[in-house]
Amino acid sequence: MVRLRGTQRVNERGHLEVGGVDTCELAQRFGTPLYVMDEALIRQRMREYVKEFGRRWPRGVNVAFAGKAFLCTAMCKIAEQEGLWLDLSSGGELYTAIKAGFPMEKVYLHGNCKTPEELEMALESGVGRVVVDNFDELEMIGRMASERGVKVDIMLRVTPGVEAHTHEYILTGHLDTKFGFQIYAGQAMEAIRRALEGEHLHLVGLHCHIGSQLLSLGAFEAAVKAMVGLMRSAKEEFGWEAEELNLGGGLGIPYLSSEDAPSVADLAEVITGALERELSRNGLKRPVLALEPGRSIVGEAGLTLYRVWAVKTIPNVRTYVMVDGGMSDNPRVQLYGAKYEAIVANKASKEPVRAVAIAGKHCERDILIEEVLLPEVEPGDIIAVPCTGAYHYSMSSNYNRYPRPAVVLVFKGRAEVIVERETYEDLVAKDRLPERLREEAAGEVRGCVL
Repeated sequence: MVRLRGTQRVNERGHLEVGGVDTCELAQRFGTPLYVMDEALIRQRMREYVKEFGRRWPRGVNVAFAGKAFLCTAMCKIAEQEGLWLDLSSGGELYTAIKAGFPMEKVYLHGNCKTPEELEMALESGVGRVVVDNFDELEMIGRMASERGVKVDIMLRVTPGVEAHTHEYILTGHLDTKFGFQIYAGQAMEAIRRALEGEHLHLVGLHCHIGSQLLSLGAFEAAVKAMVGLMRSAKEEFGWEAEELNLGGGLGIPYLSSEDAPSVADLAEVITGALERELSRNGLKRPVLALEPGRSIVGEAGLTLYRVWAVKTIPNVRTYVMVDGGMSDNPRVQLYGAKYEAIVANKASKEPVRAVAIAGKHCERDILIEEVLLPEVEPGDIIAVPCTGAYHYSMSSNYNRYPRPAVVLVFKGRAEVIVERETYEDLVAKDRLPERLREEAAGEVRGCVL
């Protein structure tokens, strides 16, 4: 049986329910494909981070939700209500937070290639921390702060040289990466020196992020050791001690019922234990500890609903269940070979009888699930795919000119749209047809030999 997450349950009608709302009714009311977010589970995960780290690290903890996992104005408001910071990585994410009225002093602005326009927005809005990634950015932010006559709180993103066990495309803390200042080559120490010399820069602390979807915790211990070693070198060389240490995010989730993932409490125990040991061993004071969880907050809180429109059986080969979505709403299968499970939402109490493939409708191979055991499936059925709360909506596209799905937030029997479904009109709203193309007939394009 597929593991149910958060408030999911099978109700008296034998239908899958989440947030006190029947998923079949959601599909009928809001259409498919449809992203559904479980607000109660999102808030539960946020509170777990605040509680588990807070009680182990009394010096202070900043938990920042990683907006790249899933961001809209409603998500910003939930994070604000739960006392979280935001980890943002683009001008678009920052603008979303501004429009949501999120307190800018609780924002970390990331990005390995921040533009002057993005930094201008950061300075204008008063973000709490600009996390500087490279020497060119360090020079640019210093110059812009000087022109404004302000002092900017910054952190330096450091590459600790830790090989975490995850997919190579989401591995970010090893040596060969575009992110941050390398420790081993002396870049991090040079960046600290330049930052401390910057008249209009206040170096608050250091940051690292070793990767995403991590299901073992050893890499976090290694990252702590590397970062504290750098902190000791900075104290010895410059007399500077970090006020804050940001260890990023990366905790994974169990996408399949057969998988296990460490709990937030497990992560907190490992990180704070390692940090306490290393700081004591190196004679350093405790900094404020910052974390940037994303997937582990919203991943299991999301599910995607699809409607079946066709079932195709190739004798002695495979049965394809054709649904009205696919790689434009879930690109992770194509990008990372991600694995998912499925539930027939309107037959959730029935036993599985057949192995099928869930096929998307895009003009590619577009197989969402290679093989899954389901009850007999027929056109009109609703397929629910769990664990689609992170990096699905945020990575969705208009491939094949499909409109992006709506996002609905469910909570205590209520269902509310937090992102509207795109329309066909939205798809052409930014198109422009030059007047000459309207006027010239085929074969009459001047200056061209056809």
